[in-house]
Amino acid sequence: MPAPRLLVIEGNTSDGRALLKAAGGEAPSEGYANLLREFLPQATIDICYPADPGANLPDASGLESYDGIAITGSALHVYDRGPHIEPQIELTRAAFETSTPLFGSCWGLQVITTAAGGSVRRNPRGREIGFGRRIRLTTSGRGHPIFAGKDEVFDAVTIHLDEVETLAPNQRVLAMNAVSGVQAAEIKVNGCTAWGVQYHPEYTLADIAASFRRHGKRLIEERFFNDNDEVLDYSADVAALNEKPHDKPLAWKLGLDATVLDKNVRTREVRNWIHHQVLPTRSRRGRE
Repeated sequence: MPAPRLLVIEGNTSDGRALLKAAGGEAPSEGYANLLREFLPQATIDICYPADPGANLPDASGLESYDGIAITGSALHVYDRGPHIEPQIELTRAAFETSTPLFGSCWGLQVITTAAGGSVRRNPRGREIGFGRRIRLTTSGRGHPIFAGKDEVFDAVTIHLDEVETLAPNQRVLAMNAVSGVQAAEIKVNGCTAWGVQYHPEYTLADIAASFRRHGKRLIEERFFNDNDEVLDYSADVAALNEKPHDKPLAWKLGLDATVLDKNVRTREVRNWIHHQVLPTRSRRGRE
């Protein structure tokens, strides 16, 4: 049988990816692909770039050939629409027609919601940056396979300014916190099941440290920090904890616990998607 095939849809433009790399990070799709390879070492991972002009995008038959499709985060705002965004919405709608499992992180959840008929807004509570605190499972989330092995209340790596405003038909909220009423959701469309989270289980602490550096000026304007020295100091602490997750004094200083520092816990939602959505769908399609 052929090896599993997964597609990662990069949400950023080429300029956006360049800014991340300039801040010491990597394109979100690259990090996502690396994590998926850890969970499925034998898999073929493809990446597509629908926000780039002239990008060669798969059609419905091409999407159906994948066992799972993951959508990354992005610095774009889905309500702005336009040529960088519409192709991503249409590609997601095409994916709905294939019944191929979808997983979306942050922007990915927002695009999936929009494509399914919901809406997204700028969060009136402002930006959630660094670590989403006290995310708690809803009644629908308790016992849901996306959270198998997770606590009912947990922290998560996050960065977002927007949030789901109106749910799509057949969308149910699985988790929430004080900043966003939709921290995780499941959507069913045309026999396709999509899981999405507003945070970033695929991120390392090095990824979010790079995001602090990239958004430093904006974060000072939004009063997260007083000056650039504070941005750099905080980013350095987060990056150091990425290298030494068992550094108890540093973890205490940043207020982080195993829900963020233990990679097996932090990434559990993606792993659960592989085991509860991707592999069963692959089996039903007779690919193993």
